[in-house]
Amino acid sequence: MEKVRIDAIEQPPTSSPADVVRPLSDALGTTDLAINQFELEPGDSIGYEYHRHLDQEEVFVVQQGTVTFETESGGVEVSAGEVIRFAPGEFQLGRNRSEGRATVLAFGAPRETEEIEYYRECPECGEETVQVPELDEGSKRLRIRCTECEAVTSEIAL
Repeated sequence: MEKVRIDAIEQPPTSSPADVVRPLSDALGTTDLAINQFELEPGDSIGYEYHRHLDQEEVFVVQQGTVTFETESGGVEVSAGEVIRFAPGEFQLGRNRSEGRATVLAFGAPRETEEIEYYRECPECGEETVQVPELDEGSKRLRIRCTECEAVTSEIAL
C-alpha cells in the first residue's frame, strides 16, 4: 500500500502545455496504471495535439472547473464531479476553454503507451492526416511524420 498527498508531489521539469502536472504513478509505485494530475489555466490543454493512444485506455476525472474534450463527434464539456473515458483508438484532446482554473485527474492503462497517433494538418501536403511519432535515439529527437506524404511535420528535442 502507498499513500501520498497530491499537493506534496513536486512537478518535474516538463514541457507540458498544462500549468501544473503532478505525476502520481511513481509516487504510488504503480506498474500498470498511469496517474497524473493536471492543473489548467484558461487556454491550457492536457496534451499538445488532438491524438489517440492505440494501446491505452484513458479516464479523466474533472475535480475543479470545466474541461472541453475535442472528440471525433465534437466538443464534450466535462465539469467538476464528472468523468469521461476514451477507449484505445479514440481521438481526443482536453482543453480548459473556461475563464477559471481547472483540475483533472488522468488515468491510463496500461501505464506505458507507445502507439500514439496525431490528427492534424500536414504543412507539406495540406491535408488533415494521421501523423505518427518516431524516436531518433541518436539525435535524441522525436519526429512527427505524415502518413500520407511521409514529410516530417515537426521535431521535438528530448
